[in-house]
Amino acid sequence: MTAGEAAVEPRRSSRALFFVSALVVVLALLFGVPWWTLIAAPGWSTPVEVLGSVVFVVALAAFPGFMFLGHGRGRDWAARAGDVMLGVIWVLFTWSVLGTLLRGALALGGIDGQVGARLAAGSVAAVSLLLLLYGYAEAMRVPRVRRVDVTIPRLGAGFDGTRVVLITDTHYGPINRARWSAKVTDAVNALEPDVVCHTGDIADGTAEARREQSEPLGRIRAALARTYVTGNHEYYSQAQGWVERMRELGWEALRNRHVVVERGGDRLVVAGVDDVTAAGSGLPGHGEDLGAALTGADPALPVLLLAHQPKQIRHAVEHGVDLQLSGHTHGGQIWPFHYLVRVDQPAVAGLSRHGERTQLYTSRGTGFWGPPFRVFAPSEITLLTLRSGN
Repeated sequence: MTAGEAAVEPRRSSRALFFVSALVVVLALLFGVPWWTLIAAPGWSTPVEVLGSVVFVVALAAFPGFMFLGHGRGRDWAARAGDVMLGVIWVLFTWSVLGTLLRGALALGGIDGQVGARLAAGSVAAVSLLLLLYGYAEAMRVPRVRRVDVTIPRLGAGFDGTRVVLITDTHYGPINRARWSAKVTDAVNALEPDVVCHTGDIADGTAEARREQSEPLGRIRAALARTYVTGNHEYYSQAQGWVERMRELGWEALRNRHVVVERGGDRLVVAGVDDVTAAGSGLPGHGEDLGAALTGADPALPVLLLAHQPKQIRHAVEHGVDLQLSGHTHGGQIWPFHYLVRVDQPAVAGLSRHGERTQLYTSRGTGFWGPPFRVFAPSEITLLTLRSGN
């Protein structure tokens, strides 16, 4: 071993120790706060406390194993179990924190401590159950259509009224949603789009493993173009296989390149870039490069850019892009996770402006990742109607 290698090894060990320690703390909080609120603090009878504690301990012990087997080793049954547990414990944790505040308020109001703790526990359990049932229904339903008008000053009059349909973050995964996928296709086709865009995170799993669920994408119709870019989850699941699968289904895979579409005598550049994680994936030729994507494009033409993550907007502004379409955030998916998303991304959902020219539309996503729940962050199929500034 060289001196350099010897110096790197302690740093790797330190990072691993920090990661494991942080994971232990997070899991202890996620499971510990609901256990205290629902089981320990109310002062239930001993059998109830013992049984409740056993349930939480078993769940805490099983959860990492389910996630490792499911998302690390590709065992769908384990992924389903781990994902459901993650969604349930996040909702319980969130409302247990609020339940603690409720208990404090009741104490200030003169309510006996144990009575207040039991009222808080009952409220947390009831609200969490209702939200999980609602969230499951929201996650599994065909998304509502969200209609947005976007004015692009440089857009030619021939493109006024152009219908761009955005789907993203379909996340075909451990729960087989082939029928859901077919219904999404029907909903998109009913909008009679000119351009259809998929901004990545097609699936959790390889193209071969999710073949049945992705098949309906081949039936989506568009008058001018069907375009696709990679998301970060493709790079967990053999991204090149997904690029080839989308081409097989008739989509334009815009890997740092563009196409030009024409309508009413005017032209529009539709460009796409790889996800920001592509460069670190180790796949040859993969990596975000907006300069390459726009090479050869007439700088006088308006540019519609597909980029999976909203934070790629920085490069879009630098290159004078008119409108960037993104996903990735899921709108937070399960409240109040959107506050954490906002730390990493410049936008969580909706239309926003960046710089003098560039606009960004961030979709809340068409599917869901992991936990089959959406709480106060509904999925969407987005219909963007482009308006000319002329």
